[in-house]
Amino acid sequence: MLRSIRYGEADRVLHLYSEQRGRLGAIAKGVRRVRSRFGGRLEPLLRVSLVLHEGRGDLCTVTAVETVHAHAALRERRDSLERASAAAEAMLRLFDSGEPNRPAYNLLCRQLGLLDEQPAAATRAQALAFRLKLTLAAGFLPELAACAACGDREGLEAFSPSAGGVVCPGCEAGGFPLERDAYEFMTAALARPLGAWPTAPERALAQVDRALGETLEHHAHVRLRRVA
Repeated sequence: MLRSIRYGEADRVLHLYSEQRGRLGAIAKGVRRVRSRFGGRLEPLLRVSLVLHEGRGDLCTVTAVETVHAHAALRERRDSLERASAAAEAMLRLFDSGEPNRPAYNLLCRQLGLLDEQPAAATRAQALAFRLKLTLAAGFLPELAACAACGDREGLEAFSPSAGGVVCPGCEAGGFPLERDAYEFMTAALARPLGAWPTAPERALAQVDRALGETLEHHAHVRLRRVA
């Protein structure tokens, strides 16, 4: 579950992402009542199995729920909870259709599980590694192997969001510097499993954050909160 919004006196509107059906909207009636049969099982960041009734409207109605993974441990740590919430928000913004994207779904499940199991995962470097992989799953990964403008493979020391990736000296107008540490972080994060994220100096991580943020703004028309 990505987001939950209060509706009426006792209901909630849920923003969901499912393996089989992509983004879904649902309403949980009476969930905010003390004696609700759903209890506390319809909260953001929980992985649940739902039975939904589809009526004529845009929202399905939740008729039954079973918890698959509560991610209880990450809720007890502020930094882990903030990273998990940011991951869910990115998923919410990047994937807004009913077309399923299983790589993205599996990636979010893995990220929440990692943050639940490993307190050390709640770092800026790990969050950026997740966002890189999510950008790949969304189809907006920047070009990193060659100049995004001319195809040259030498002197790739700048990044151009409008061109869609790294650029050579001859094409860097409108771009910004991308240091070697930042470039190597990006390529290593994509090559490694999510739980084996690389590290880099803060200056390099800031460049990676900028590169991803401006790429998504330019090509996906989505603005995500920067990774602090």
